[in-house]
Amino acid sequence: MTAADAGASPHAALEALIAWATSDERKDDLLKGKAEYFQRTGEVFDDDRQLEARMAGFLEFFVCDRVSPQLGTTPAVARYALALKDEGPEQARGWHAFTSTLRALFEVRAIGAGTVRLRELFSQVDYEVAERRHIVGLQVGDVLEARIIAWAGQYHFSGSWCWHPHEAAPSIVAEANRRLKEQDQRPPADLADDCAQRSLKVDRYRQIPVERIYEFAAARPR
Repeated sequence: MTAADAGASPHAALEALIAWATSDERKDDLLKGKAEYFQRTGEVFDDDRQLEARMAGFLEFFVCDRVSPQLGTTPAVARYALALKDEGPEQARGWHAFTSTLRALFEVRAIGAGTVRLRELFSQVDYEVAERRHIVGLQVGDVLEARIIAWAGQYHFSGSWCWHPHEAAPSIVAEANRRLKEQDQRPPADLADDCAQRSLKVDRYRQIPVERIYEFAAARPR
């Protein structure tokens, strides 16, 4: 199957990539990757509101971010290399998009007709992203975790995201700025994972103020 066979959208192509990467012969690797992901971002349960989004996030982590011991690289890179070898550069082009996706924390800077402008908190780079389905109800100034894909000259959201309440945005932005200023060596994904765990706590412990759940100072290394 080529990326073109998967359809004209990045979502259909991503689904095809996931199907290829999660075949039966990779079951053990899939289980290990699942344990790694949920250890980092927080365990989810069947009655969690975020279950579907978190499972989508795991599968995208598995194919786009995690280096597979079986393949020696990410499944996305392996699929692109296979397409180059067997299908040719033109047919392989679609798979290349998934070798460089960006999962990050973004601040919503502007919302337009069918697009949203996001600012990645660590690089401070702005991205104009097509489609708004993942941020319905969010406001300018909010922070969300999302994965964006460069496809056919535009940025698109993937199928996963992590919601952070409006009250949490100032704390998340301040923590990212603090890490930048202090040249904290932890990768940006570390803060995204930390915030993902806190988002689950907001859903589960509604009696605790959001601002307290997103209080980063108490968890800083001493």
